[in-house]
Amino acid sequence: MRFSFLIIAFVLSGFITKAQGNTEEANISDILESVAENLPDDYDMNELTVVLTRLKNHPINLNQTNPEELKALVFLSPLQISNFFAYITENGKLTDVLELQSINSFDIKTIQNLLPFVTLNSFGEYEQFRFRDFFKLGESDLVMRFAQTLQKQRGFEDLPGNRYLGSPERIQTRYRYHFGSIISASLTLDKDAGEKFKAKPFDFLSGNISAFKLGSLKKLVVGDYALQFGQGLTLWSGFSFGKGPDVTSIAKKDLGLRPYSSANEYSFFRGISATITLAQHVEITPFLSYRKLDASQSTDADGNDVQATINQTGLHRTATEIENDNALGQRIYGAVLQYAKNDLTFGAIGYRTTFSNSFITQAATYDQFSFTGNELTNLGVYYNYTFKNVYLFGEAGKSLNSGFAYTNGVLLSISPTVSASLSYRNYSKDYHSFFNQGIAEASEALNEIGLYTGLNIAPNKHWSFSLYTDYFRFPWLKYRIDAPSNGYEIFVQAVYSPAKTLKLLWRFKTETKQQNTDLEVPVNFLDNVKKEGYRFEVSWQISKNWAFQNRFEVSQYKKGDVSRELGYLIYQDINYLALSKLSGNIRLAYFNTPSYNSRIYAYEDDVLYNFAFGMYSGKGYRSYLNLRYRLAKKLDVWTRYAIFIYGNTETVGTYLDEIQGNKKSEIKIQLRYRF
Repeated sequence: MRFSFLIIAFVLSGFITKAQGNTEEANISDILESVAENLPDDYDMNELTVVLTRLKNHPINLNQTNPEELKALVFLSPLQISNFFAYITENGKLTDVLELQSINSFDIKTIQNLLPFVTLNSFGEYEQFRFRDFFKLGESDLVMRFAQTLQKQRGFEDLPGNRYLGSPERIQTRYRYHFGSIISASLTLDKDAGEKFKAKPFDFLSGNISAFKLGSLKKLVVGDYALQFGQGLTLWSGFSFGKGPDVTSIAKKDLGLRPYSSANEYSFFRGISATITLAQHVEITPFLSYRKLDASQSTDADGNDVQATINQTGLHRTATEIENDNALGQRIYGAVLQYAKNDLTFGAIGYRTTFSNSFITQAATYDQFSFTGNELTNLGVYYNYTFKNVYLFGEAGKSLNSGFAYTNGVLLSISPTVSASLSYRNYSKDYHSFFNQGIAEASEALNEIGLYTGLNIAPNKHWSFSLYTDYFRFPWLKYRIDAPSNGYEIFVQAVYSPAKTLKLLWRFKTETKQQNTDLEVPVNFLDNVKKEGYRFEVSWQISKNWAFQNRFEVSQYKKGDVSRELGYLIYQDINYLALSKLSGNIRLAYFNTPSYNSRIYAYEDDVLYNFAFGMYSGKGYRSYLNLRYRLAKKLDVWTRYAIFIYGNTETVGTYLDEIQGNKKSEIKIQLRYRF
């Protein structure tokens, strides 16, 4: 009965009368949601939100920009960026922003997203740094955040064995400084739930000072930084997309050297790096990094410390996690040489990684080709080339004394309304790189062969379609897969926007992989595991202040001959987009999934600079409320309350995160001061 009522309410609400509203200014939250599905579930989206927020306040001058600057706009594809500069070369500077409609592959949605972040007006930029202007003209942004689960988790009880040794609150402080676009600085302090306050006094501290546009010194970063080159096979840290609704995201947009601003405690370099112009069209990026990593260590026959893996969570809550903290030293040095002229970019990468202790062969059969020893040298080459409406890209990487990996692809602008993508990848089972984020079905780009095809169609301003297929094969064993295996993924999406204030979305995704059978048999054989998802969504805006979103999503899971699982999620979002002091949003959701296998992930709004996916598993209700209030011109406060209420359960969570009862709720408070 409840299910029938929810379906009727959902359908009716989706077709409420369309109203007037001004939606030309893209909402950063909408952009983040559209790209979030290309990211890992635990990805810290602060990097992306900081960039978009700053660009909204300091738009890019399209008549004075460069490819690297436009790559920061995540919704632009490499082909669109190439087409933009080809248009400028042929026709000269833009006279009106709406002239973007004349550029091949620039559809209405892309232009709507682009408008808040670009301008044609020249604005004064500080051409040189003078110390007396450091505080007078610079911009500072200070954010302080507190969060805590309100129910007591098992790990915080006085247990005789393993338990959390710290306090349950999560605290984070972020400071950012910008002097125009030539000087920046950042500092991030972070403490996770269960961690103790150390002398720092936070568990994680990250920061940097950066300079740009200083003659032949194009970039300089001292402190923590990220490096992103090519297609991610050889050298890529920090922010990275995977497969998603935008099929052009299969071609990565490398940003080279950039300051690191995330609270993720693993994927970054610590030291110094610079990008230097050697000659016209030629630049080099040398880098040096030394930092301590977390690792669980043992002792070999000679009494030396060794380890099999690196711990990437950054959590230091229990006695074991604290013991593993900073146990492994990592030193890296190398350089990237790049040539870029007109439509051609070519680069070569070389670097060496040395660890303070050696890696040993892991016990599991599927891990027999993992990295061993304490030194690794990586070499790679990459390219991209644009010819008319064709964008070619690729990279090859080699880990010395072990494997080889490569990928090649093409983006095609077939017509003003149709674009296509094609990519082939081949990663050997013994390819090693600690900074490998190439496009892959698995979490790492190794032991995989795949063929990806995609299509974007926008026949008019109201309709858009996306389709991709990905076939993949794993030549060697994997976790819970005791034989070579294969699979495929198919994705179809249609979006209908009859007016600026109304959008309807339909999506279907199916994925089939192979996995060891769950049956008790002498020798494991592989069963097909099939997951399917169906989504229908309506977004509508009744005024400048009020916007709504409804979603109904179904998930199916089937392994072997066992009966399929069927789960579903339905929710209502209400957003108050006030121009006054108060704004906020609320979600009301009901979900019903038989098990973790049929779980559903859904993007959730949060306080500024913090967005996440909620995992809906089991049966129950989900609700959250976000409020923002402007205390003063430069001072804002955000509050968030979120709760899961589960049915037919006596505990929530597992092991040390277990909560007695059927509820799990969280409170979050954030202050932001700009000066």
